[in-house]
Amino acid sequence: MDFTPTEEQAAARELAGEIFGDLSTPERLAAAGAGSDAELWKALCAAGLPGAVEDVGLLGLVLLVEEQGRRTAQVPFAASCVYGLLAVAAHGTAEQRGRLLPGLRDGTAVATGAFPARGGVVASAEGAPAGGSTGALTGVVPWVPWLRDATEVLVAVRDPAPGGGHSLWRVRVADAETEPVELTAPWAAGRLVLAGTPGERIGGEGAYDDVLASARTAFAGLQAGVCAGSLARAVAHTNEREQFGRPLAAKQGVQLRAADAHMDTEAIRVTAYEAAWRRDTGLPYGTHALTAAWWASEGGKRVVHAGQHLHGGMGADLDHPVHRHFLWGRQLDAYLGSGSEVLQEMGDLIAASAQEGTG
Repeated sequence: MDFTPTEEQAAARELAGEIFGDLSTPERLAAAGAGSDAELWKALCAAGLPGAVEDVGLLGLVLLVEEQGRRTAQVPFAASCVYGLLAVAAHGTAEQRGRLLPGLRDGTAVATGAFPARGGVVASAEGAPAGGSTGALTGVVPWVPWLRDATEVLVAVRDPAPGGGHSLWRVRVADAETEPVELTAPWAAGRLVLAGTPGERIGGEGAYDDVLASARTAFAGLQAGVCAGSLARAVAHTNEREQFGRPLAAKQGVQLRAADAHMDTEAIRVTAYEAAWRRDTGLPYGTHALTAAWWASEGGKRVVHAGQHLHGGMGADLDHPVHRHFLWGRQLDAYLGSGSEVLQEMGDLIAASAQEGTG
């Protein structure tokens, strides 16, 4: 394994860090409220960063969304790149790539996904023969991140046959019914209602599993950035804040809490890097994506709690910047399915693999 960024990946990460650092400030975040930052999105697109994801791969995307997470930047960058650019580039037909990718590259089209959140599976795709490319979709997804910003959404359709998997479908948001939903984090989410809504299939067998694993990996990378930003704020605060004439950072209890948070953050980062690297090199990475998601859920929850706790009374201030990291960390925990759900899925996979090996 070699997670050393390529020259292109390092350049893209540096540029993303500069843009997020300049525009996603606490003052601008406070002014944005629960909505997205349109000016920041325009700046990212003008710099060509969404389109660059095709070249830098999933590992490059993880590096970029780490920078988004450090600043809790309120733009649909992670969602549009993983559910739009990477999904269509990997699984779309030549016609679909030619039609859909230009808008996703320049940001005039924004994608999101109706999974892996719990309940994010549409019930049926009527009128679509087996392997058909179009159909009418019916179902409800309680909440979809960044739906209010999206022009298109990927949904999963369960095969009604016993033991069937899932297929991947693209729906234009304008053709569906939506209504705003407020989440723990300000992700411009919405409720998606499909009632005979036209959709087109993206990819064949295995497309859903690949995009789901890619999404888990990307959002684990986002959590690594959220945790790194929370910890950086906690370190700065405890070095500046004094108690009885000594910085809080000089106290062993504070050092141990911060050290544990650092180790959790690094575990999230390295497991996300590994899953992304394996995907980019063509190796199986489904269980590795689950591992990254588990660390992002369980470890991320511990880190953002520690970051808020190490701020003392200030951590309870809802307007303090560290509270945004807390909200994002808890939202990502829920979005990835919570640690126990991810662990159960991983256990089922391991058990199924063991049965196949002994069958």
